[in-house]
Amino acid sequence: MIGTMVLVLLGCGSAIFNGGCGTTAQVLTVAFAFGLSVVAMAYAIGGISGCHINPAITLGCLLTGRISGKDAAGYMIAQVIGAILGSLILYILVQGYAVNPTGTMTGANAYGPTTSTLTAFLAEMFFTFIFVLVVLGVTDSKVGNPSLAGLAIGLTLVLIHIVCIPITGTSVNPARSIGPAIFAGGVALKQLWLFIVAPFVGAALSAIVWKAFSGECCKACKKQEE
Repeated sequence: MIGTMVLVLLGCGSAIFNGGCGTTAQVLTVAFAFGLSVVAMAYAIGGISGCHINPAITLGCLLTGRISGKDAAGYMIAQVIGAILGSLILYILVQGYAVNPTGTMTGANAYGPTTSTLTAFLAEMFFTFIFVLVVLGVTDSKVGNPSLAGLAIGLTLVLIHIVCIPITGTSVNPARSIGPAIFAGGVALKQLWLFIVAPFVGAALSAIVWKAFSGECCKACKKQEE
């Protein structure tokens, strides 16, 4: 809950108080804010909870047998609560701040008239697939590198934001979208389904691919042992 709150507070906060993502500098600022938030939380709470601050990652872990259904449900509930708390803090701060009226007021995800629903869905699905695949790989107990996991995951999120921000504002995280959408209302709420469904589809695909990868890895390990 705390990890997701920090992600939304710092990530969405960077978009709000920097006037949105209209320039290259603003895109990079927001991208690094989200990525560095993950790095910070990975090393702060990773040893306690694994730093599941994204329901899509939790789903990937569930489908690869790394977490039980009961625990996954608890994680997802906590993540959504944390996202709402982070958005609430930003909502309070915005009330007394001269925010650029052309920028975002909540950090909510949305795609404009120049982007089709299909394009937005595919973008969120593909980028979540990449993100969760990196998470599953770098945190794997047999072939991963846990000591560098936080840095690898955070920098991957930076890369994804750089490309995806112009398309959807970048979610790849249902909780991150739910919190701001509640306070934004309107289009953000109408489009919220996409930012929940597409990341889950991408996470499921990454779990399938990683299970195939890990199966081949296990076969290679057995051959070496023999």
